[in-house]
Amino acid sequence: MGKHVVVGSGQVGTHVANKLLAQGHEVTVVTRSGSGPEGAVKVAADISDKARLIEAAKGADVLYNCVNPQYHRWLTDWPPMAESFLAAAEASGAVYVMLGNLYPYGPVDGPMTEDLPLASANPKFRVRAKMWRDALAAHEAGRIRTTEVRGSDFFGPGASDQSYLGDRFLVPLREGKTIQLVYPPDMPHSWTYLPDVADALIVAGGDERAWGRPWHVPTGDPLSFRQLGERMAALLGRPAPKFARLPWPLVRVAGLFSPMIGELGHVRYQFTQPFVLDSSAFQTTFGVAPTPIEVALKATLEA
Repeated sequence: MGKHVVVGSGQVGTHVANKLLAQGHEVTVVTRSGSGPEGAVKVAADISDKARLIEAAKGADVLYNCVNPQYHRWLTDWPPMAESFLAAAEASGAVYVMLGNLYPYGPVDGPMTEDLPLASANPKFRVRAKMWRDALAAHEAGRIRTTEVRGSDFFGPGASDQSYLGDRFLVPLREGKTIQLVYPPDMPHSWTYLPDVADALIVAGGDERAWGRPWHVPTGDPLSFRQLGERMAALLGRPAPKFARLPWPLVRVAGLFSPMIGELGHVRYQFTQPFVLDSSAFQTTFGVAPTPIEVALKATLEA
């Protein structure tokens, strides 16, 4: 069994650490607060402190970047942390597994595959694109081994309060109330199940076929908010839920007072046209399929 260092203990990092612990690995979890699941070695560290992260990653076989600063802080928070991760990966020799996302692609026509250019003009999303390019350049130069695993919007047990399918969706669904949305309810959209994200990260870290390129997390067929709500309601034995869409001008005004709401405009394109993730490359290469949607939704409701 190897030593795995998981940086970040949020909605993804916790799943990764718990799965690795269940497999019998030595797991170190690094967070600013020193939190983490039972059974892991917990290290409190400022991730932007290179020396501190290098020390925490010493002897690691795999180093997982599961950190996710708040969107409105990406421009300031990501660059120094990205430098620390590269330094720690090079110093330790660990495989560097990055948790990525689909934002750097920008608006596209058709399903998203890993060979699409990282063409987003959004400065925050270009930071993420640069992180991958820098890591890939270090890989190609022989300094590190790396891969990036990208998913769509997350849902499932342990999802953060920012999840579109979190409490803001589930509480009114359970109570039979109207679900308030800021985006259209009937647009096809890919949703990535959190345990599948963790599984993909672990597979990518341990299989050299994954290194030196990005991958998409195994993800099921796209479903609209309405389709998801209807399926969840059926699992609960309730009538199909009703939806109401908040006027976009009202959302923009609210964004003047809330940084997080203000960021919604940057990703609005993902919900006003079909947003479809193609994960066939990962599924074919590693023989891993997404969790069946009914199983995933049932676990989400029971969490």
